Amino acid sequence: MKTSLAVMAVSLLLSLSPVTALAMAQDNRDDPENLTEDAPSQVEEIVVVARRAGLPIWTVRRGDEGVLILAGMIREVPKDFEWRAQALEDAVTRSDRVLFAQEGRASPADIFRIIWRSRTIAILPDDTRAADYLSVEDMARLTALMAGQRNDNWQRTSFLLTAIELIKDKGGEKDAKSPRIERAVERAARRAGVKTHHIGVVRGNELVETLISAPPQTHMPCLDAAMSVAEYGPTAVSDRAAAWSRLDVKGVLASPVDLAMDVCWPWGDPEVRPRARAEWVNAISTAIADEGVTLAVAPVRTLGEAGGVLDMLVAAGFEIDGPEWK
Repeated sequence: MKTSLAVMAVSLLLSLSPVTALAMAQDNRDDPENLTEDAPSQVEEIVVVARRAGLPIWTVRRGDEGVLILAGMIREVPKDFEWRAQALEDAVTRSDRVLFAQEGRASPADIFRIIWRSRTIAILPDDTRAADYLSVEDMARLTALMAGQRNDNWQRTSFLLTAIELIKDKGGEKDAKSPRIERAVERAARRAGVKTHHIGVVRGNELVETLISAPPQTHMPCLDAAMSVAEYGPTAVSDRAAAWSRLDVKGVLASPVDLAMDVCWPWGDPEVRPRARAEWVNAISTAIADEGVTLAVAPVRTLGEAGGVLDMLVAAGFEIDGPEWK
């Protein structure tokens, strides 16, 4: 069990930096002579190309400023799921710059710290059990979901690990993969010499500290969301992916899988989550103030949830065009 959690935690920590080569991206697009002229026909052509990828795409404008194309991504899809990566890559090559989510910076010390503390991370503290923290109703839900277990060790298992296992075993995640959207965009940008930029930095030591020191109550929202995934059933991941490919943003946001991905560590870290939204709005405002076309890749929930980036942009006076999100 402790090895399993260590592997999962390390994988999640490293996944925060899916485009590690971005710091080496070429900056030759900074030259004004190399920037794409912001003619409406050229902008719309890029938008049309991007939307052929089959994922939610929004354009963000304000007055005579530049244009930003927002691509809403998800992190888990069924293994047989395909999306049209080439279309998004083609849009990248015609853009002037690309924005990515926060860059994760995990050191070897961060990784070893998780492995070293894996036992204490994996087990509830001080000989406590799940019933010591959960309401009667939630304990009954968890007991029903764990009915097929060979023993009752789950009652002493950390809520984060239990949540991960529920989503994997009962929500269809064990048959899932990453759509690798950010990697496809980064690859296209690097080949075309398009400037890339992370909107911020998430340091591994911060996330490791919250994982190690957080009390069990911190992970109870994650467990609650994971139980909803398990209760939904084995098509939870595939149904969310289907909604995403239909550009049904409200359907994606309503998915229990999407909620779980957003509230569970590391993406749901209480320090990282609100900071990400503010950093996106600041980065978008800065990008639009520049000439040309910016393409950005961000999680659908970060963009479309109530009070999320799209709502914040509308409140700031930006014009948004794309799929309905509320």
